[in-house]
Amino acid sequence: MYKFAEHLFVGVSAGYFVIILWHNGLVTNLYQRLADGHFYFLWLDSAKWWYIFPAILGIMMFTRFSKKWSWVSRWPVAFYIGISTGLAIPLEMANRVNRQLYAMMEPIDWSGFWGNRFLDLSAGYSEVLIFVGTVTALIYFFFSKAHTGLFGGAAKVGIWTLMLGFGASFGFTVMARISLLINRIQFLDKNWKRNSFDFANENFSPLYQVIFWLIILIFVSYAVSEFMKYLKKKNTPAAAA
Repeated sequence: MYKFAEHLFVGVSAGYFVIILWHNGLVTNLYQRLADGHFYFLWLDSAKWWYIFPAILGIMMFTRFSKKWSWVSRWPVAFYIGISTGLAIPLEMANRVNRQLYAMMEPIDWSGFWGNRFLDLSAGYSEVLIFVGTVTALIYFFFSKAHTGLFGGAAKVGIWTLMLGFGASFGFTVMARISLLINRIQFLDKNWKRNSFDFANENFSPLYQVIFWLIILIFVSYAVSEFMKYLKKKNTPAAAA
C-alpha cells in the first residue's frame, strides 16, 4: 500500500509539474512572446526575436538522449549553471548573510530595560539575545583555542543557542507537515464526505461510496493480516523459547 501510494504521488506530481511548466513556462515565456512572428521566418520577424536563443538552448538539452550528440547538451547546461550561480550568490548573500548581520547590529533600546518595561521583549532584550547567541555560536566553531574557562563557558552557551535554533527549525518543519495533513483531512471531510453520503448534494455519486468502502476494506484487511502474522510469530516454538 505504501509503495502504491508513493508511486501514485510521484507520478501525479510529475504530471502536474509538466503541465505547470508547459503553461507557466513555455506558453507564457516563449510562445506568447513570439506570437507576432511567423514560422516560415523562424520567428525572426517577431518584436522579441531574441527569445529564440533560450528556445534553442532548451532544444540542445534534449541531445543528452543521444550517445553521439550528448556533448552538445553540455553547452546549455553550463550556460544555465553559470547564470543560476551568478543570480543565486548575490541573493543568498543578501537574504542569508547581510540581513542576518543587519538584524544582529540593530541598536539596543537600553532605556526600556528598567521601570515599567522590565522583562518586556520589545524593550531591547531580543537584540541582546540575538547578539549574545550569535557571538557564542561563532565561539563554539572556533577550534584553534581550547574550550576551557570563560571561553569554554561561552562555547557551551553557543551549543545551547544552536540546539534551540535546530529545535525551532525542526518544530517548524513538523508543524508544516501537520498543517498539510490537516488541510487534506478537511478537504476529504468537506468534499469526499459530501459527495459520498450527502444525497442532496448535486455532485453525489455512488462511485465515491464504493471507493470509500474499498479503501476502508483494504486498510482493515491489512491491519488484520499484520495482526495474524504477529500472533503466528508469537506462537511459534522459537518465539516461545
